Amino acid sequence: MGAQERRQQRIEELAEPVCLAHGVELVEVRQIKAGGGWTLRVVIDRARTDGKPGSAVTLEDCTAVSRDLSTALDVHDDLMPGAYNLEVGSPGPERPLVRLGDFERFSGSEVRVRTRAPLAWRENAPVRRTFQGELLGTRDTTVVVRQDGVEVPIPHEAIERATLVSRF
Repeated sequence: MGAQERRQQRIEELAEPVCLAHGVELVEVRQIKAGGGWTLRVVIDRARTDGKPGSAVTLEDCTAVSRDLSTALDVHDDLMPGAYNLEVGSPGPERPLVRLGDFERFSGSEVRVRTRAPLAWRENAPVRRTFQGELLGTRDTTVVVRQDGVEVPIPHEAIERATLVSRF
């Protein structure tokens, strides 16, 4: 594990209890370097109580998590080198799917999955990195997507990025 991955893991470990204290789920932490500086983007979620799709995260949730996470990061000033911007927001309609539990929770939804390397998912199938179709759930540590009527097993550790697909 490289320095970037270790820092990512430590930030997630710091952010998780802050999110739990505010009754929200930590979905994703992304470190983005642009314009000579860093942006730390934190995505939080809370399932709606009415059973409808979407997020119940409020502006107040984002503000509270941002305030407390900023304080925690200030105490652990070795995690973010130099100046950085902290952005805390809700997942939006194209919610990232990160943990295996996310793939179970959103089973039945349309997803787009990009793998770290090209994947040969069955004999004589074209090798590809991007898959899109109905999320069928998980089998052990494998995510299963139905694409063009065919079940495609994708090892969770091979996934670079996965998101829900929104249709309007």
